[in-house]
Amino acid sequence: MCCASRIATYNVTPQAFEGARRGRRVRSGRKEAYVAGKGHTSGSGRRAKLAVAALAAAAVVLPAVSACGSGYTPRTLNAYAPADGASFIEQVGKKCSAASNGEYNIVTHALPKAADDQRLQLARRLAGNDAGLDLMGMDVVWTAEFADAGWLEPVPQDLVSDISSQSLPGPLETAEWKTKSDNAKRLYAIPTWTNTQLLWFRPDILKQYLGSTKAPSTWDEVLAANEKIRTAWKGPGAAPSYIEVQGAQYEGLMVWFNTLLTSAGGSVVDANDPTKITLNDTPAHRAATEKALEIMRSVARAPGADPSLSNNKENEGRLAMENGLATFQINYPFVFPSMRSNAASGDVAFFPEMKKYANLYADPDNPPKDSELGPVNQLVRTRFDFARYPGVTSGSPAKVTVGGVNLAVASTSKQKSLAFKAAACLTNSDAQKVYSISGGTPPTIASIYDDPDFKQTYPMGDDIKAQLESNASSNRPASPVYQAISTLLVAKLSPPGGLDPKSGVDVLADQVRKAIDGKGLIP
Repeated sequence: MCCASRIATYNVTPQAFEGARRGRRVRSGRKEAYVAGKGHTSGSGRRAKLAVAALAAAAVVLPAVSACGSGYTPRTLNAYAPADGASFIEQVGKKCSAASNGEYNIVTHALPKAADDQRLQLARRLAGNDAGLDLMGMDVVWTAEFADAGWLEPVPQDLVSDISSQSLPGPLETAEWKTKSDNAKRLYAIPTWTNTQLLWFRPDILKQYLGSTKAPSTWDEVLAANEKIRTAWKGPGAAPSYIEVQGAQYEGLMVWFNTLLTSAGGSVVDANDPTKITLNDTPAHRAATEKALEIMRSVARAPGADPSLSNNKENEGRLAMENGLATFQINYPFVFPSMRSNAASGDVAFFPEMKKYANLYADPDNPPKDSELGPVNQLVRTRFDFARYPGVTSGSPAKVTVGGVNLAVASTSKQKSLAFKAAACLTNSDAQKVYSISGGTPPTIASIYDDPDFKQTYPMGDDIKAQLESNASSNRPASPVYQAISTLLVAKLSPPGGLDPKSGVDVLADQVRKAIDGKGLIP
């Protein structure tokens, strides 16, 4: 019987079926791909193609996922992966299977595109006790929910030591959780790839109007610099006065709020007690929440702000920057190869110098080699550069929200020991080099950031790594009811320009209480 039809006979947590609003979209093809971290919209028109044909040509045909369990075949390990990264997991899986000398064979299945559909698909299979589900590529915010439901097999201790020693702290924390039966936090998944946002800016404009190409280091500095440029602007055209962030009512808004909140010294819930709300429990925490809301409102209400900010996701910010409407944007690393490719194609009006590299991008089936990108990247950075995410307080780095995917072994698997052997291969340094260099998703293993091939592909790699350290990264609330928390909070955070920082603190705390108590799941 299909597990979708028997779902009602199993104890599925209500939060497993509450819709998340997150997804991941590949912005470009192989070698020109960086993947955004959360809640992305698909691109449109010529500006969004970025050698998509190259990815299509490289992708393999993967088995479609249905909601039905199918038992298991000895030594066959079924890996269910997010659609955007499935072809690369398939590629690595074949190498791992061959290296096992017949011990196992990994069969990769692509989950749906949207994160909420991925989560629901896995929940149905797990609740249906699907023995054919061995390995799962999981969004980093699912760990607590799936572990509490008893759906994840803890990582064996013989693997924990190596994983913990080689992984960057931010991604590692997303794979840890303490269930009621655990004495302490333990590893329930293996970090596989990650993501973090940076500040992207126009150094040419900063040099002309501020006298320096140094990026602002705090939000107050971003706002002040933007206003100085706006009022002094001499043309041509309208001033690039937009500060692009993810202001739409979706997971990207939660990511923005969470980064500001943790950077100000606050949090949504207690790290050791997910039932304790910490938005307003102390004067310091209340001040941190209020400060985060003040920044959000200030950006949305800044003179010359993007009138569509409350509807904007990652792609809208990218397009605004490429259209010359913004001096600053917060976004994932995918915007760099987008600017590089589109400017070379003549689609970025303020960057005609890049057209001398048009031949490199003329054939979407043959994108430029990494070894060819050095001088191209140097030119890009004269008009489109990157810096670490702006902090809330001068001298204190921002604690930037971590995204990504972890690989877990399903508790329903009949081949758990074998699955962990395969999982170790699918997440080792060789595998993560494929995911990062070919797939466009930053690695979780620290040593890869020093790899010469990686450095050619990621000129911003040092900044990404720095933001994944413990003093500069944060995770969204670790809670079995995170989906409900996020849904209810973003409903109150939208639109950012309408926020009341003082009264809004208690409004948000009330929403988190409703989520924890299982109330008000539909905002």
